[in-house]
Amino acid sequence: MKINCIVVDDSNVQRQTIVRLVNDNPNLTLIGEFSNALEAKNCISNQDVHLVFLDIEMPIINGFDLLDGLKVKPQVIFITSKAEYAVKAFDYSATDYLQKPFSRERFNQAVKKALGLISLSKENSDEENPFIFIKSNLKKLKLYISRIKWIEAYGDYVKIITDTENHLVLATMKSFEQELPNEKFIRVHKSFIVNVDKIDKFNSKFAEIGASKIPLSRNKKDELFRFIENLS
Repeated sequence: MKINCIVVDDSNVQRQTIVRLVNDNPNLTLIGEFSNALEAKNCISNQDVHLVFLDIEMPIINGFDLLDGLKVKPQVIFITSKAEYAVKAFDYSATDYLQKPFSRERFNQAVKKALGLISLSKENSDEENPFIFIKSNLKKLKLYISRIKWIEAYGDYVKIITDTENHLVLATMKSFEQELPNEKFIRVHKSFIVNVDKIDKFNSKFAEIGASKIPLSRNKKDELFRFIENLS
């Protein structure tokens, strides 16, 4: 199991130390490192962040203020040089609290605890967060439908683009389309199926998901508009 994480620390030296430990841990994928809480908040709000390594004492907005401003809070491992913050950290339901300096073993112990909590949370949310199984690289993978951004025809395969990674699956667009809930996904082109929840904007030619432009067939603009209108 790999989880997405970010590192937030205003000290470049301390931040790079944590980044090295993250990159050395096979269960972690670093998707951002930030010297201030404002940039970190923007990342957490717009990406699928599972775990935050968070310094407490930072200028303008400290670590506690950052968490106060989040609607949905990821797992948090506080990292600080001062022991007096420990009680308050656990008032914020911290996954763990690392006091500098700490060892690699202590760091990995905290990560293991976070992995267990995240895994348990996912198991409990399966009923609310439907999934399908796909066969990719000779393995069967559980794929949460809410994470799919779009599906693209790719020769004899379909390419599944998610929030965090891509998968190639031996299947036809038609057969894969039948596995998806039709109240969330729409075929906008012979080579593309999109998750409507992921569309940021669209015009007569493209649906935009983040920085990517998905082509629309000539007759799909009105259909897509009606589809979105019915969801609202």
